Amino acid sequence: MNSELHILSLADAIAEGKSPEVVFWVGCMGSFDDRAKRITRAVANILNAAQVSFAILGAEETCSGDPAKRSGNEYLFQMQAFQNISKLNQYNVKTLVTACPHCFNTLKHEYPQLGGQYHVMHHTEFIQNLLDTGKIKLKDGAFKGKKIVYHDPCYLGRVNGIYEAPRDVIEALDADLAELKKSRANGMCCGAGGAQMFKEAESGTKEVNVARTEDLLSSQPDVIAVACPFCTTMITDGVKHFNKEHQVNVLDVSELTLKSMDA
Repeated sequence: MNSELHILSLADAIAEGKSPEVVFWVGCMGSFDDRAKRITRAVANILNAAQVSFAILGAEETCSGDPAKRSGNEYLFQMQAFQNISKLNQYNVKTLVTACPHCFNTLKHEYPQLGGQYHVMHHTEFIQNLLDTGKIKLKDGAFKGKKIVYHDPCYLGRVNGIYEAPRDVIEALDADLAELKKSRANGMCCGAGGAQMFKEAESGTKEVNVARTEDLLSSQPDVIAVACPFCTTMITDGVKHFNKEHQVNVLDVSELTLKSMDA
């Protein structure tokens, strides 16, 4: 896939007379975290390969406000939300796609109360739709004979009930999908949700991400599949804690998809 992506901002697209059908909401992690940027690039490459007309807000996108709201700062949340809603409504945005379940949940369920009504999709849902409609196709080989275990992000699974889309995408790969007891509605948090990623750990005998990673590693996977940039960080740190980073890859569903498109 193209290593030098050219992605239009929504402002530039409109200035060129284009009307993108989708706005890709990148999010703070996808914009600034070096590891999460690879997920952003994977999603963008998939959208380009599927010839989806899309743009990003770019410098006009600010934090969705999720961390502020979860940590109890409703005032800051509403400031950030109103700023984003003003821009999205100014551009008459209809559809948003994001790779962050935290942004997804906030945009989908909390922005409407403040005047932001959009059709919001998580990137795993969008990728599943692209596969189902034949807009992208996967080739055999990239993960042939590999065991993949999927970690359900809290804000995607238990909060929004999206369990099948990421699994359907993974099952389209030439791989073995393993399921844990602590999955789906019984899934376990990676330890980052509710703004916990931005505070010091509380007293206890084991970090949440270490406990969750231990559970995931018990299935002896080759790949731990994730669908959230926060989960990616927490599970990757957990894998490093167990000195398994050279044996087990932590990859977002979009990265798995792109690798299979390249196979």
